[in-house]
Amino acid sequence: MAELTVDITYGQALYSAAADLDKTEEMLAEGKELVKIIGDISEFKEFLSTPIIAAGKKKESIRKIFEGKVSQEMLNFMYVLIDKSRAGHFERIIKQFEKLIDENKGFSLGTIFSIKPLSDGQLESFEKETGKLLRKQVRLENKVDKNLIGGVRIFIEGKVIDASIQRKLMNLRENLN
Repeated sequence: MAELTVDITYGQALYSAAADLDKTEEMLAEGKELVKIIGDISEFKEFLSTPIIAAGKKKESIRKIFEGKVSQEMLNFMYVLIDKSRAGHFERIIKQFEKLIDENKGFSLGTIFSIKPLSDGQLESFEKETGKLLRKQVRLENKVDKNLIGGVRIFIEGKVIDASIQRKLMNLRENLN
């Protein structure tokens, strides 16, 4: 629970700072690129997360690697995370930051579970159809659920849209009884 609070708090702080500078999209793009870089190099993520290495050494390394490649604001944000021992939360903070951007653009955010990853076209189609049902713009994050037999299950705004094979079989069983 405390980790979620950290993600929300720092995500909101980043959003406020980026919005004040009118740089939300730029900083989101930088954040996503940094998440990809950090995720691709497990030793780098470990380096940022470990309490054994001094914050000054981590910040100096970050400066040498990313100075001139990302905005000074993003570097400063990373420095704060390092100083507060929160660098290990970077990916979840950027997800929270993106969520705030989407919400401020009027999107409803949800999750769609499927047996395998959906293509961009499939995801877009589900977003469009879900948006029609809710009469809102919708952005869905696809997650794989190996427990599904087939179909999809969508969670959005506290609602469940269950178009899974399991649900159809249960409905059939209820109708036969």
